[in-house]
Amino acid sequence: MPDPNAKRLLWFLFAGSKGGTNRIRIIDLLIEHPYNTNQLAEALKIDYKAVQHHISVLEKNNLISKEGKKYGILYFISNYLESNIESYNNVKLKINSNNKSGK
Repeated sequence: MPDPNAKRLLWFLFAGSKGGTNRIRIIDLLIEHPYNTNQLAEALKIDYKAVQHHISVLEKNNLISKEGKKYGILYFISNYLESNIESYNNVKLKINSNNKSGK
């Protein structure tokens, strides 16, 4: 069942804080299939430490989960995000349309 507070959290993490665009890009990749931190950094062409930071923020807010140990850790979208994917898609669509219109 979708969480009525999910939209507020998503707006804060993706539009209301620095790095939101990269967090959206990370989530979009993880929706496709699991990645480790190094693979995300390479796919996004951003610094490994920046990816670590965004992963930490997303994990603390229960949007991603991990499996494995040390270098074998793979990240997935969480069950919470899966159940609120419609809210995620709506927020992402609005952010992208605002960015394209120059707002």
